[in-house]
Amino acid sequence: MKVIVPVKRVPDTAGEKKLDPNDRTVDRDGVESVLCPVNEFSIEEAVRLKEKHGAEVTVLLIGPDSAQPIVRKALSYGLDAAVQVTDDAISGSDALGTARVIAKALESMEWDLVVFGNQSADARTCLVPAAVGELLGVPSLTFARYLEVNGDEVVVHREHEEGWDVVSAQLPALVSVVEAINEPRYPSFKGIMAAKSKPLTVKSLADIGVDDGAVGLGAASATMYEFEPRPPKSAGTIVDDDGSGAAAAQLADWMAEKKFV
Repeated sequence: MKVIVPVKRVPDTAGEKKLDPNDRTVDRDGVESVLCPVNEFSIEEAVRLKEKHGAEVTVLLIGPDSAQPIVRKALSYGLDAAVQVTDDAISGSDALGTARVIAKALESMEWDLVVFGNQSADARTCLVPAAVGELLGVPSLTFARYLEVNGDEVVVHREHEEGWDVVSAQLPALVSVVEAINEPRYPSFKGIMAAKSKPLTVKSLADIGVDDGAVGLGAASATMYEFEPRPPKSAGTIVDDDGSGAAAAQLADWMAEKKFV
């Protein structure tokens, strides 16, 4: 069984995020970049498939040359190989543009199962996995909290307010997992050292058959026209209760003004 795990380079979740005033996209050079934390759960699930079924697992990243350390970090968990799609034209792509690139990259690879994280830590749209499935015309099983492969069938459990949905599909298929699915392991020293020599194939948009005009900021369906910094936090309102009942009326008036009631 061949498994693909798409991963993403994102700004450090602990760092201060800023927008580039020139194109109004996330400034990815002004803060340290890390492997998307949500991808640790999809990687762990792929490693478990490798251990249980002998799956061959490849990591897929869409990003610039500077994202190569993120690829190596993903490989250090025990994955077998990596493919990185690098092209300046990708910069500024929205969820659909990103899905187009991933879908085309997958068309150029052999796979039975693709395991996504359900969202990225920077955008959190939760749109890309389902969009890739739609573009490829294959089943997309989203928000999985449990994943099992039985022969040529994949089964997932999706939790909701009333219980569980058990959803299955024939391979090839795509799955997106939530953080509750497992407890990710830490890369071992041996895995970190081995990741440096594992095969990494770098491709351009032309290599996977994507037109530059179909991706990037110019092709994005969503447009940000303006933004401004978050205003500084203002002092709160203090209501003193002197026992006369006036404080209750003052509090009610304040809640009505703020449209809480």
